[in-house]
Amino acid sequence: MSLPRLALTIGDVAGIGPEITAKALLGHDDVREKCIPVVIGDEAAMRRGVQNVGGDPDLVRVIASVSEATNTPGTIELIQTGPSLADVALGELSAAAGDGSYRFVVEACRLAREGEVDGIVTAPLNKAAMHAGGHKWPGHTELLAHEFGVENFSLVLSAGDLYFFHLTTHVSMRQAIENITIDRTLNVLELAGAFAKSMGTPDERIGLAGLNPHAGENRLFGDEDADILAPAVATARERGLNVEGPVPGDALIPAAVRGKYKLVVVCYHDQGHAPFKAVYGDDGVNITVGLPVVRVSVDHGTAFDIAGQGIAREASLVLSLERAAALAPGWDHVWRTAQKMEMPA
Repeated sequence: MSLPRLALTIGDVAGIGPEITAKALLGHDDVREKCIPVVIGDEAAMRRGVQNVGGDPDLVRVIASVSEATNTPGTIELIQTGPSLADVALGELSAAAGDGSYRFVVEACRLAREGEVDGIVTAPLNKAAMHAGGHKWPGHTELLAHEFGVENFSLVLSAGDLYFFHLTTHVSMRQAIENITIDRTLNVLELAGAFAKSMGTPDERIGLAGLNPHAGENRLFGDEDADILAPAVATARERGLNVEGPVPGDALIPAAVRGKYKLVVVCYHDQGHAPFKAVYGDDGVNITVGLPVVRVSVDHGTAFDIAGQGIAREASLVLSLERAAALAPGWDHVWRTAQKMEMPA
């Protein structure tokens, strides 16, 4: 079987993206036994990133297409995307860098739509810089969904065999509550079920976290758990999914960390991100479920404060490449399931 081809975007070039890309591709030759990584970014920024981690910038090789990639250890094969970003200063918010990070993602999506790559791996971008560059997206996830024309998707944090699906992500708490509907909840539960099936565990238990403290405590602390989450769980069970919930988040997430659940659905960004990052740190990745190709990202930011120092850790990016390579062959089932769903209300 041929190795999956992965488009690796270097993110905001004022941050640590080029450095961790250099460390991942020049210091982990075993990754190339699992995938063919092709960097989508900027030659000048990538050469500077290699130099900042003590490498030879001449190891960066510009190619015109994915088909030219040789996957040779000790090299970084890069497709130049847009004008040079050589003048971008490290560690500073830059509209040019924000525009570049946007262009890298759009190019990776084009390559995926045209069948040239089997998955996308993303280094971190800076949302404020991207906005300054004229692209008003809340983050990677929403931009990717737009580029692929999908409405039903979920941000998923993963460490080992544990996966945290999110009903809502980059919105205010007030907006998150409004966005949690029966349809949206059911769709994400079905995405989780499709994901489990693609991994060969169709009966995997799925735990749904309650929105309110104590999952509403029989309506003492809100009606959303009883009126929205519980009906979605009932319908999901009727459709054959092994779902439990809503379970109070402070009970569900510790139980998942201890191994009771491998698939968890949380209601809002920090309900999943805060405990996940506290427990797993660099051992986690971010997966977007609901796209036609697998997309995996690091679970950290651009770290402007240490950019250029060569000390940024590449562990999450290496794990992202490995996870994307592992998921790519079975991704079609997850995508076909997402296509069949009704759009969330």
